[in-house]
Amino acid sequence: MNAAQAQLLAVLFAAGRPVGLSELTALAPEETVLRELVGLEHWLEQHPIGVRIERVAGGWRLVVHPNHLDAVERVLRPNPPRLSRAALEVLAIIAYQQPITRAELEAVRGRNVDGVLEGLLERELVRVVGEKDSVGKPKLYGTTDRFLEIFGLESLDDLPELEEGPVLLLRG
Repeated sequence: MNAAQAQLLAVLFAAGRPVGLSELTALAPEETVLRELVGLEHWLEQHPIGVRIERVAGGWRLVVHPNHLDAVERVLRPNPPRLSRAALEVLAIIAYQQPITRAELEAVRGRNVDGVLEGLLERELVRVVGEKDSVGKPKLYGTTDRFLEIFGLESLDDLPELEEGPVLLLRG
């Protein structure tokens, strides 16, 4: 590991969140940062120190290597955010059909989403992304970077393909 890679490792460790390329360019030019990140990824693969770099939510973060997750869970017992079935349904609809209005959500789900949507907004998994250009200017909802981070996605393009059947309603 060279000095530039050690700096990147230190920044990712200290951040505790995904760090975007625009932030990392405070260390070096973009091309250099990208080259050193790739080098650091390879170094971590060759030297099993228990962590690896993961690209998620438009940035990079340091995560526990999958080989060591069991040990970490036994010691730290992390509590992932618990979401009700209703919250997961609404979140899935938003993720696949965003931007979407409350009325459109209720039409797809077939029931009221007020409380569920409020909870997702409070947890910062969903946010208002604009207004629909129609009567009343209803709010449009979309997912957040926190959603991507929690579900381990680099972008919405990484959402799994929907299967045929009942979930076909989510495609719109």
